[in-house]
Amino acid sequence: MNDNEFISGPDENGVRYYQAQNTEGAPVKRKVKNHSLRNSLIVLGCIIAGLAIIGVACNDMLQGGEAEVKLPNKDYIATIFVEGTISSKNNDTWGNPTGYQHYWTLKEINRLINDQKNRGLIVYVDSPGGGVYESDELYYKIKEYQDKTNRPVYAAMASMAASGGYYVSAPADKIFANRNCWTGSIGVTIGTLIDVSGFLENYGIRTTTIDSGRNKSMGSYFDPLTSEQVEIFQSIIDEAYDQFAGIVAEERGMDIAYVKNIADGRIYTAKQAHELGLIDEVGTYGDAIDDLKMEYDLWGCDVVEIRYAYKSLFSNLLGSINIGSMRAGGDTAALLSLLKKQGKFPVSYLCEALAD
Repeated sequence: MNDNEFISGPDENGVRYYQAQNTEGAPVKRKVKNHSLRNSLIVLGCIIAGLAIIGVACNDMLQGGEAEVKLPNKDYIATIFVEGTISSKNNDTWGNPTGYQHYWTLKEINRLINDQKNRGLIVYVDSPGGGVYESDELYYKIKEYQDKTNRPVYAAMASMAASGGYYVSAPADKIFANRNCWTGSIGVTIGTLIDVSGFLENYGIRTTTIDSGRNKSMGSYFDPLTSEQVEIFQSIIDEAYDQFAGIVAEERGMDIAYVKNIADGRIYTAKQAHELGLIDEVGTYGDAIDDLKMEYDLWGCDVVEIRYAYKSLFSNLLGSINIGSMRAGGDTAALLSLLKKQGKFPVSYLCEALAD
């Protein structure tokens, strides 16, 4: 390029201009093609096309589905995994099931009840608890397994088996807890009821609630609780607590007064829980297996682990995207996030300190 030629910097549209002197000395302005945008569009098109090809080739995988655990045609011990929050609504960002799946778990226990090759059940618990309804349903399903089969049930507690996690372990013939396990938290919570009326007032927002009955909207974010409403909520909590304490007393062979004395909602270590009689042994999952085989002469039985699995290529591809990082920040976003968490389990056997 000679001294009479130059290429300008890009303008607001990313276009560069080439300028040179013509043979008569007059400047000539020509566009220089910007390849960066075109190349980006080509790459994006290739990615979209690639995903479409994968979708056609792997349609079943993209749709996703539950991976069924095959049960052996010989005597075996089954381990059912209760991991994460005991809820019927555990889904990831894309709506795919993740963690503990309530109705699937109940169905799998039914399969074991009807399978004569099954000789025993281990309930592996690593959970902060969950909903009162789901915890009680799982408790009753484990009791049904015991009543209908007369087969042994052991509980193996991992890093935590708190609140509802202890609730579903209570009916076991023997409870093992890892030495680093946190358990107990025997109690009930309705969570923290939030009054955002002051926040809204600061932003000049007014709300009007229209209802019938002075307690119809109790617990609303927009009005403080009355003393009467506090008493109503407390009565609900107390009833669920009596149910929890009664189950512990019945299943562990304890006096109800003793249970209520130790069931103040606190978390216990495995050692402390053992001293209080809430568990039978401090030991590992492997220890629980060995003890079950020895106590019931099941040495010839394999252990089949029944853990929920959901296979979906599409969700795996997108699962690495952090949706949370895309959300707006600020006071309002923080408040909305808090409100979303609040009331997830209206009345729950959940240890909030251990929950995600």
